[in-house]
Amino acid sequence: MSPIQVIRFALAGLSANKVRSGLTMLGILIGVASVILLLAVGNGSSQSVQSAISSLGSTSVTILHTQGSASSSSTTASTAFAEPKDLTVQDAQALESVQGVASVSPVVSASETLSNGGSSDSSVSLTGTYSSYFAAEKDTFSQGAAFTTEQVSKAEAVVVLGSEAATNLFGTANPVGQSVLVAGSPFTVVGVLASKGSSGLGSADNTAIAPLTTVQDKLTGFGSLNNIVVQAKSSTVVSSVQSAVTSVLYQRHNETAADADFQIFNASSVLSTATSTARTLTVLLGAVAAISLLVGGIGVTNIMLVTVTERTREIGIRKAIGATPGVILAQFLTEATLLSVIGGILGVVIGVVGTRFQIAGVKPVLLSFSIPLALGFSVLIGVVFGGLPANRAASMRPADALRYE
Repeated sequence: MSPIQVIRFALAGLSANKVRSGLTMLGILIGVASVILLLAVGNGSSQSVQSAISSLGSTSVTILHTQGSASSSSTTASTAFAEPKDLTVQDAQALESVQGVASVSPVVSASETLSNGGSSDSSVSLTGTYSSYFAAEKDTFSQGAAFTTEQVSKAEAVVVLGSEAATNLFGTANPVGQSVLVAGSPFTVVGVLASKGSSGLGSADNTAIAPLTTVQDKLTGFGSLNNIVVQAKSSTVVSSVQSAVTSVLYQRHNETAADADFQIFNASSVLSTATSTARTLTVLLGAVAAISLLVGGIGVTNIMLVTVTERTREIGIRKAIGATPGVILAQFLTEATLLSVIGGILGVVIGVVGTRFQIAGVKPVLLSFSIPLALGFSVLIGVVFGGLPANRAASMRPADALRYE
């Protein structure tokens, strides 16, 4: 029997039970579509996280103030620990001489209410810093410009708004040159940042950035800094700059790694960790989707076993008139494979269409290898899971098959 005849007989067998064949294909369809969609969701989530972290600046090193471990550590009478120290502007100034450093921006931050006439925003993240902060954080402007070093030294009441804060306070009007009240104190808007989007914990655009001296003078006082942002001259020296900065602060604070009252990280190390985590998540999602494909394969086995049982007399008659075990095997194996292939192709179509829509707030990004991977697995499932019923049909003795009721 030619391959075309085998396929024709297989299609005839499938069309004889359209509903049953359709439901079996549906199981494969769901499995294939799940593999493509879940891998795309994992990839999209990974790219979103990478983009958010990259926006922190690939050449920046951030020093965060912490309480340290000195005050809470159990010590012996012979061991003395210094009290945790604050991060200060003097610390920031000391870091300016570190080799490879392009700029140093001390930062204080607080959540403040901003208002303009009848509009107000009570959850704005206010940052007090130097003008070099914008370059270190890779900020761009949609309107106006950054405040200047001179305005910082003179403690002028000027502010740069994030895009969301600007919209909340001024709507579609141009805020540049307008006045806003920051915790009741008047500030003049000099610029509006381009949108950054979500940072993972919330909006990165509901922000306001003002000169450090002004914020300290009017709002926070001249206490500890929240953090210091150090910009390296290039991405190739970030690691060496981080090591040098750590050494300088250890010396200034008279501390070691065991009792340090600060933490240092750079965007590159965070990006590497996030990428590894996202890759693991993508693999996990793919594994979950593969389980649904396995379930679909079991469905193929079940349906083909039922089909072989129902067609036992047909198998006996065909063998009695000369059909070889190889022909019988090929027919039922082809039926199982066609179920998987047709279901797989439909699953690919559904999966690709599904990547055009957001899922749980994530825009899926299609992985090119996921299509042949999912389709290949669906074909493999048809061959492997259809093999048992096909072999059972091929191994029947004609006499036993003809006596079957």
